[in-house]
Amino acid sequence: MAHKIKTVAVYCGHEFGLNPAFARDAGLMGELIAQNGLNMVFGGGDVGLMGIVASAALNNGGHVTGISTNHVMAKQEPVHKNIEVKIARGVNERKQRMFELSDAFIIMPGGIGTLNEATDILTMQQIGETKKPLFFLNTCNFWESLYKLLLEMKRQTFLEEWADYIAFMGETPQEIIDQILKYK
Repeated sequence: MAHKIKTVAVYCGHEFGLNPAFARDAGLMGELIAQNGLNMVFGGGDVGLMGIVASAALNNGGHVTGISTNHVMAKQEPVHKNIEVKIARGVNERKQRMFELSDAFIIMPGGIGTLNEATDILTMQQIGETKKPLFFLNTCNFWESLYKLLLEMKRQTFLEEWADYIAFMGETPQEIIDQILKYK
């Protein structure tokens, strides 16, 4: 029997990005996560896209857990108010705890941290450490270059069936949530 997805980790930027569509989709993603009864785990910040997605989930009755570190909170990401906060000793523990608490992962536009988290999950999938699904929100083709790079890795035989590792790449938050709800 398939395991139903109950908790999603959301990875996205601690900045807003230049395209207003990123913020729009972050708000909609948070709303849809909550409205569909999913719990959300994220990096805990009250800034950028992270703050938008968390606030939208909270404002729609969602349960949101933030995983942060003292260093991150002190330097760049104040913790979001009104969420459950768990403090990790460092970035690697933060990623591990987010992974453990989640049944699936949503990758939204973001920077190096977001890319790092996505590639960590892709690597774990490739070596068989997890089968938890990964969903990319490809707002305004943000992840198109990564998609092309994965195709080239496959063409060059560095990657086998990479499409098995990404459960879905969608253009809208609604497409992502629809795929999560019917994922088996």
